[in-house]
Amino acid sequence: MSRTSTDAARLAEEYVRLGGKRKAKLDDNIVSTRLWDDEPQEAADFWRSEIETLSESKRREVETNLPNINPG
Repeated sequence: MSRTSTDAARLAEEYVRLGGKRKAKLDDNIVSTRLWDDEPQEAADFWRSEIETLSESKRREVETNLPNINPG
């Protein structure tokens, strides 16, 4: 695992640890996130300050480390 993917995994893990509820949706190499439930303010703040501010490619790496909503 590269340093970048390790950093992305760590950010995703911390977000989830804080109670983050976003889930990754992966379709044909397109990555998006879904948030259906309210999440703790601490998790929302972490997402805004630590993940939303990343470049699109780095943010996508973090998103692929979130729990996945796809079956299987």
